[in-house]
Amino acid sequence: MSEGCLDGPPPGSEWSGGRPLRFSWRHDVTDFPHLVAHKESVRLSTVAEHLEVAIAGEGDPALRRVAPVGQAGPDDLGLLAARGYLEQARGSAAAALLVARSLAEDLDQDPRPRLVVPDAHAALGKVLALFHRPVQESATGVHPTAVLSGDVVLGNGVAIGAHAVLEAGVQIGDGTRIGALAVVGRGVCIGRDCRVLPQATLYPGAVLGDRVIVHSGARIGSDGFGYVPSPKGLQKVPQVGRCILEDDVEVGANTTIDRGSIGDTRIGAGTKVDNLVQIGHNVTVGAHTVIVAQAGIAGSTQIGKGVQIGGQAGLGGHLKVGDRARLSGQAGVTGDVEEGQTVMGFPARPRTEFLRTAAAQRRVSELLRRVRDLEARLEDPATSGLGEEADG
Repeated sequence: MSEGCLDGPPPGSEWSGGRPLRFSWRHDVTDFPHLVAHKESVRLSTVAEHLEVAIAGEGDPALRRVAPVGQAGPDDLGLLAARGYLEQARGSAAAALLVARSLAEDLDQDPRPRLVVPDAHAALGKVLALFHRPVQESATGVHPTAVLSGDVVLGNGVAIGAHAVLEAGVQIGDGTRIGALAVVGRGVCIGRDCRVLPQATLYPGAVLGDRVIVHSGARIGSDGFGYVPSPKGLQKVPQVGRCILEDDVEVGANTTIDRGSIGDTRIGAGTKVDNLVQIGHNVTVGAHTVIVAQAGIAGSTQIGKGVQIGGQAGLGGHLKVGDRARLSGQAGVTGDVEEGQTVMGFPARPRTEFLRTAAAQRRVSELLRRVRDLEARLEDPATSGLGEEADG
């Protein structure tokens, strides 16, 4: 990705006399991404060809949609991706099944046609494209109610939604769409084919690479939480760094990513951040990391590549998490995590140690009962043997 903004309007950009061209808006003004079901049915054989697999069993039913196996009807392709849903699959009304290979033998006696794939969830993404189509996007151009500074630079095919605000020095690459009521602060640079959804806010100086998605309510580049004690109370430390989202990053609704204090906060290429995540100032996140809802990462922590951070996990500040590490849901991480390590619990510790401790904790009540029983026997001369020693 390029971290420098354009020096001026790009060649052939939609720029006229120092002002962006404005267009009448004839479609939905919010511009939310949305998929709708095709009206036509799809044959199972078409799905099989799309997935490059053969049909197991007999039949080639016409299908209207893909559905969870427990909710599928007689015109549906039922999804069976986990063993916990086997009983639902056996009683399902689905016309056909999309089945994970690890579960195929459990359905050998099922008379319905099946598509057996290595990973049912991975196949689902391909299958859904056959049954759904994106709603037509709104026209490109600038909505009449949008507010743009006079020096904003727009690439080709850009769309600016209703009541959006673009401040001075903003530069936006080709094909990017800014949703209704979004605010793009002074000097923000956005790459090509990005989506900034309605009511998202990009604070001044934020940098977005290409194909970045920022969902509604997200705040990118807000001030980090930096204060120092003083005789007059807590004194705010200015936050002068940037917030950088590299190519193909997706940020969920109502997530907040702080700008750096004096350096940059950086989210690596291909990383996916769920809704309601907090990422503090100066944090660096490696490429292709997944951060699940309600996780919190304190300032200056370094996250490696390909890391998985579970929901409600909390990471202290100034830590290092190695590449491909896995942090379970609600893990409380107070120390560094090694490359490839899986940690759980609070304080977070290696998975085997956590499970061993959890198993021991389940025996605490029984152990306490046995200790009390032993204490009672020791206190009773008739059972402790102390009485016999006294007689002797």
